[in-house]
Amino acid sequence: MGMTISQKILAAHAHLTSVKAGQLINADLDLVLANDITAPVAINEFEKAGGCVRCNDKIALVMDHFAPNKDIKAAEQVKKTREFARAQHISHFYDVGRMGIEHALLPEQGLVGAGDLVIGADSHTCTYGALGAFSTGVGSTDMAAGMMTQQCWFKVPSAIRFVLKGTLPRYVTGKDLILHIIGLIGVDGALYRSMEFTGEGVSALSMDDRFTVCNMAIEAGAKNGIFPVDDKTLAYLKEHCQKPPVVYEADEDAIYEKTIEIDLSTLKPTVSFPHLPENTKTPEEWDDREIHQVVIGSCTNGRISDLRQVAEVLKGRKIHENVRCIVIPATQKIYLQAMHEGLFDTFIEAGAIVSTPTCGPCLGGHMGILAAGERAVSTTNRNFVGRMGHVTSEVYLASPYVAAASAVLGRIATPDQL
Repeated sequence: MGMTISQKILAAHAHLTSVKAGQLINADLDLVLANDITAPVAINEFEKAGGCVRCNDKIALVMDHFAPNKDIKAAEQVKKTREFARAQHISHFYDVGRMGIEHALLPEQGLVGAGDLVIGADSHTCTYGALGAFSTGVGSTDMAAGMMTQQCWFKVPSAIRFVLKGTLPRYVTGKDLILHIIGLIGVDGALYRSMEFTGEGVSALSMDDRFTVCNMAIEAGAKNGIFPVDDKTLAYLKEHCQKPPVVYEADEDAIYEKTIEIDLSTLKPTVSFPHLPENTKTPEEWDDREIHQVVIGSCTNGRISDLRQVAEVLKGRKIHENVRCIVIPATQKIYLQAMHEGLFDTFIEAGAIVSTPTCGPCLGGHMGILAAGERAVSTTNRNFVGRMGHVTSEVYLASPYVAAASAVLGRIATPDQL
């Protein structure tokens, strides 16, 4: 019986010749990840168990959600994690000044490679499927066990295959693609399944597009999202990662629950309206409702290509007088690159602000909380009730192009409407 890419990675790490959907396995891990919210919980469980770190070079702790510390509680959480990292000699500890948003930072730092098996105490750990890795979110207890054993148990997922063809039109991005897919299959349409992207259209997607697509696989309920390794992947890995890539390909007779074909050339700018990512609408369905804030950044869309798209739209224009626009580069490296390219000049001259790397407003943490009744267009990944602030506020998920155009017009818009 043939295997998918994800199943081959799981089989290799479980030291098995083959696995099948539904099988329970125990597998070796290449990396275990947590942040300033989830790490303290994992550390508590670790200490209760009298744990000892098995491999301090295969753990990453990233202080990104409430960083810089927003209050005393946040400061205590980071302090606990910082002291644990020092005591356990954790090689990959990222604090203020060195940190970035975890799912942009780890690939940039070369901590994830093709063929790796990664768990993270954060649901968007599935981002690394863009590199041909199997990566998935887990709870803090599994995170603690992973630090102690460098292993985790898995139920092998079945898979849905997405066959991509064509190329994306102007002003349409990987964000629009994944929002289109979530709108198509729903927030539970891939529940505990692997979303495997294939077809000639894959080559038309940039690495940043692929990171975005895999990042939001969890919003369709998926266990993971994964792309095949191609020349673009290998070029990215050559630049960032010292580990030799381990490339897996799906067998010709691999079993998929279903196959969905998508012609990229037919896609339109897509926005998820409140209060679920599946509530997607294209421009002909948008209206003139007033917005109050635009957030550009996050682990979904805070990379340099995203910021360049925003600058392209904002150049020579002004943010609407009733809109607050917050731009958040995802890492220090991206921050410097954007600054040296003059993108910050464009943002600030337009009337936006630029933040240090942080998850901040995405989870209603800080740096952009919404008041009652306010609406935000955001390049983040979730728009649940109260996600970014007050329970009566609303979040509209969009691409950087749409977010920037919306900031200028004060309503949801595309660059074509400027």
